Amino acid sequence: MPAHHARTDIEAGPGPQTGQAEASVSVPFRYADVPRLTRFADVLDETRYVPVPDTWWIALCDVVMSTRAIEDGRYRSVNIAGAALITAVKNALPGADLAFVFGGDGATLLVPPEDRDTVATVLSETATWVREAHALNLRVALIPVSAVREAGRDLRIARYAASAHVDYAMFSGGGVAYADSAMKRGLHAIPAAPAGAKPDLTGLSCRFEAVSARDGLVLSLIALPEEGADPEAVLATLGAILAEVDASPGMGRPLPESGPPMRPPWSGLAADARAEGTLAGSRLLRGAAMFVTRGAAFALFSLGLPFGRFSPRRYRRRLAANADFRKYDDGLRLTVACPVATADRIEARLALAQEAGLVRYGVHRQDAAVVTCVSPSVLRDDHIHFVDGADGGYARAAAMLKRRS
Repeated sequence: MPAHHARTDIEAGPGPQTGQAEASVSVPFRYADVPRLTRFADVLDETRYVPVPDTWWIALCDVVMSTRAIEDGRYRSVNIAGAALITAVKNALPGADLAFVFGGDGATLLVPPEDRDTVATVLSETATWVREAHALNLRVALIPVSAVREAGRDLRIARYAASAHVDYAMFSGGGVAYADSAMKRGLHAIPAAPAGAKPDLTGLSCRFEAVSARDGLVLSLIALPEEGADPEAVLATLGAILAEVDASPGMGRPLPESGPPMRPPWSGLAADARAEGTLAGSRLLRGAAMFVTRGAAFALFSLGLPFGRFSPRRYRRRLAANADFRKYDDGLRLTVACPVATADRIEARLALAQEAGLVRYGVHRQDAAVVTCVSPSVLRDDHIHFVDGADGGYARAAAMLKRRS
């Protein structure tokens, strides 16, 4: 991905072992310079993370009462709302190398100081669009990193290369968890834009079918360290969970190498037309145009035939390779396909670790995974794809974790 060339001087943040701020010489910070990890297990190595500047910002959003919306069968709208902020910021800052995390019913992004006002506008527009297009309340906030450290937490970042073309941000230090809690308490809130506002959501789509588990189930998992727990024991537990996943068929990948099948052009058409248009007439025209466009895409993907420079088969293979189905965001978050026996062993490990005061966790089992795509150009290989469970995934796992807390 192209680099964003803004530079900011910072003091080195907390070390990986002490977690306390230490004075040091100023060094330039660019997210583009953060080393890319190629083994996912390395995200558990705190020495791989670098501190984020105090002058940067954390942009967050989350769908209020997302679990209820999922219970009402609106999981696709919840996922779209969570991915919309990432899409809108990418479009508002073309060429920027963005650090972001998709959370199923929300998202987190890092923002350099010079882009703060642009992202604030995107946040407010996204909240309005989600309310008007999907009848969901999207909470949004913009929190200074300095506030994280004033609260006694840290914010450190690494980047994991899912493929040669796409990488995803990983966070440690408790800063994202603090920012999420602050947002839910109403701190640093960004008000919604006036009615009718809409950010640029070019490339945001959800046009692929749910992918059934090939041999077992799809497990969504969130495992967070307990306050004051022995860090080495926590990391050993999380490492054992990753080892269980890696030993399962396909190393837990929920999507086949050939990518998921495309949904038929009429699937979700009325809801999508309603989201795009405001007047009845415009919705009708929008729906007709969508059907034609989607019908052509459905035919191309179904036949697998290239069209000019575009190869549907290549796109779907890249989709599977680029998929974001595992992350580290102040804890381990996975949506993986695995046998029932593997899920049982993972849950048993987590239960023992929770009894020992090492972790808090939430899990949710379902029979399929869904993917939400951000693909501004089908001719490039750096399109990104967020995987979640088809029956609420991360949101249901988070609800279980909350009940256990």
